[in-house]
Amino acid sequence: MSHETPAIDIRPATRNDLDDLTRFIEPFVGAGKLLPRTQDELAELIETGFVATADGNIVGFAALEIYSAKLAELRSLAVTAEFQGRGIGRQLVDACMNLARARRVFEVMVITSSEDFFRRCGFDFTLPGEKKALFHQTRADY
Repeated sequence: MSHETPAIDIRPATRNDLDDLTRFIEPFVGAGKLLPRTQDELAELIETGFVATADGNIVGFAALEIYSAKLAELRSLAVTAEFQGRGIGRQLVDACMNLARARRVFEVMVITSSEDFFRRCGFDFTLPGEKKALFHQTRADY
């Protein structure tokens, strides 16, 4: 008996995805992999977000938060454990980068603990001209 792998569909997120996305990100927030999001914050991210679905269920999400014509941030990238390693994360990153290009955003940054993955997606620690992002945390907890 062969086990068919469901087809993965990458599409723009919609307001109809809000409840399913809220449930989808809960385990990632609980594991400390994603920052908690209020319904309002998640609703805003959906406007420039993408979902990966398999058999109609969300198995991945990423969003592009556009701050200005100069800068956007790739946010909340997550893929369900059983669907990792299939290129879904890369497809979600590519969808966000294509949106950044379409909106003519100059730079996209990501804050991550998965630097190797993002380096494979074309991100680096410095920009041309050796510009670097530096951070200073103001408190222990978010």
